[in-house]
Amino acid sequence: MKIHKILIAIALVVLCTACGDESLKDSDLFSIEIKNPQKKFAAGDHIEVSINSLKKKKVEQVVFSLGNSTQSGSENFSASLDLSEVKLGNQRIKAEVTSEGRVYTVYKIVTIYASDKPVLYTYKILETYPHDINAYTQGLEFKNDTLYESTGQYGESTLRKLDYETGEVLQSVPLPKQYFGEGLTILNNKVYQLTWQEDTGFIYKLPTLEKSGTFVYGKSVEGWGLCNDGTTIYKSDGTERIWSLNSNTLAEDGYIELYTNTSKIPKVNELEWVEGRIFANIYQKSAVAIVNPASGAVEGVIDLTTLKNNVTQHEKLDVLNGIAYKGEPNIIYVTGKNWDKLFKIEIVEK
Repeated sequence: MKIHKILIAIALVVLCTACGDESLKDSDLFSIEIKNPQKKFAAGDHIEVSINSLKKKKVEQVVFSLGNSTQSGSENFSASLDLSEVKLGNQRIKAEVTSEGRVYTVYKIVTIYASDKPVLYTYKILETYPHDINAYTQGLEFKNDTLYESTGQYGESTLRKLDYETGEVLQSVPLPKQYFGEGLTILNNKVYQLTWQEDTGFIYKLPTLEKSGTFVYGKSVEGWGLCNDGTTIYKSDGTERIWSLNSNTLAEDGYIELYTNTSKIPKVNELEWVEGRIFANIYQKSAVAIVNPASGAVEGVIDLTTLKNNVTQHEKLDVLNGIAYKGEPNIIYVTGKNWDKLFKIEIVEK
């Protein structure tokens, strides 16, 4: 009887040990180690990684992934990961570890910054035009010589067609009172307009501005700014992210995160596509970031701090917002929320 009980006890111990091993998470068994870890990595750096077996399990093979690149571990299950083609911001290193015929998956987050300091620019005013002082400007974009504007505030939001030289509102389409208008962009004879927290975008036909449809947001937080490169639509949501949208389905395909060589850039607002780069107005900052659309690197910053001094000062006067590009090299048109002027400015390196 005693031998029988002992055998049962041994069997239970073996069973429980096996069950305990099965219940462990992959991250309890393996971890990704970084040689000489640091808080900041720059685009163009290499990260030296290896696998640590936390429970001394035998490692048979390791495959590391970062961004779109995949690399098999060497004989000592380490690798050198190239960051030159990786998007900036928080990126995830993935390792698939083969041990005893089973594949385990573990991750490690690293933050990647731009490799170069952004170039600093100032401005020169070339022309000044009248602008509706009551327009809470949210989006601004040219279609040929006609300027289109989206304005905000509940009960006051509109989509407008303007004569930019005179400031005359040629046509105005009001939004329902429950919507707060945000950014806009024009593509394939359609105007796309965002709303702020209503998770809804509107689609209009050109040139009539007849509303033809709506769309909803996916993973992005809110609706802030829009622009396009002729194929892809880009959308900001008030964070450091700019999302890329499929122009046919308006589904979010992915995003970039805006980083300089030292810091993350939050509160990305109004957007404009200018000569292969995204010009991004940073909310409550009198500055425009020049962004690489592939990586998220802030390659330049246009300091517009003093521009607000050139408009009529009044109680409702608000921040710089509204960037439009007309195809003239190094020249953009800018205004702000409740500004009575639109400025044609030349971008000049400091």
